[in-house]
Amino acid sequence: MNESQFAVTRPVESILATNKVLKNTYLLLSMTLIFSAAMAGLSIYMNFPPMHWIIQLGGMFGLLMLTNVFKNSALGLVCVFAFTGFLGLTAGPTINLYLSAFTNGAELVMTAAGGTGVIFLGLSGYVLTTRKDFSFMGGFLFIGLIVIVLASLANLFFQVAAIQLALSAMSILLFSGYILYDTSKIIHGGETNYVMATVTLFLDIYIIFMNLLQLLGIFGGDD
Repeated sequence: MNESQFAVTRPVESILATNKVLKNTYLLLSMTLIFSAAMAGLSIYMNFPPMHWIIQLGGMFGLLMLTNVFKNSALGLVCVFAFTGFLGLTAGPTINLYLSAFTNGAELVMTAAGGTGVIFLGLSGYVLTTRKDFSFMGGFLFIGLIVIVLASLANLFFQVAAIQLALSAMSILLFSGYILYDTSKIIHGGETNYVMATVTLFLDIYIIFMNLLQLLGIFGGDD
């Protein structure tokens, strides 16, 4: 094979590999979203009590670490469903609270789910259509994430409603940016493992949904 043939073959192989990762990611993401929603429904049906935030964080990061360890094996898929199912179970009590506390609770939950879907499909579709590279956002997003995490930890002790409101709005903006960034990584070869790509996009969607639900509860709740 001469140099020109080699130069043409590599991009073609790279494009095919990227398309495979993208296809597998969206397929697995769809399955995990359905599974997570089912686990949330089970949690609501069984009237599970809210988990302590330490247990939630421990379970989330523990399963996330396991997923990363086994990402290149079949166990990685098991870990992905365990991780997303666990988040669904922990989201159930919060959703149940909105359903019981507000007369329009079901409407709030459906609006949050629909709004999250619009945000994800719109931003992800924009990246897939334009093929723009959003890797430059990585540093800014990481700094924003650190700020939100530290402020959230601080607010666990102070419980200031205005701060929580600002954190929810900031989280929606931040993880909307992460949708652009994470989708861009996939189509530009920055993420070649569809298991981890699924986990990152799922987290983006999950965090946007939970924070959007909180904002809707504050501004649109009818108790």
